[in-house]
Amino acid sequence: MKSKHRKTLAAIFADPANGNMKWSEIEALLVALGCQVIEGAGSSVTFERDGIRAYFHRPHPEKEALRYRVKDAREFLTKIGEAP
Repeated sequence: MKSKHRKTLAAIFADPANGNMKWSEIEALLVALGCQVIEGAGSSVTFERDGIRAYFHRPHPEKEALRYRVKDAREFLTKIGEAP
């Protein structure tokens, strides 16, 4: 994992949750951790690793992941054992 991904991971687990993170950084982290990306209809995207899935809707037209998306990403990362 690159240092940029480590910073993103730390930002996801920061409290309170950051509501201004770029969604693309979260996606890049999940891919770097070995998650499979499954594109859905429209803005829907699913990430899967080790049989555990997380469903998201990409933000649009903004690029920032709101707090609830960051919290959902935090929950998924915890489930797959990738907490900092």
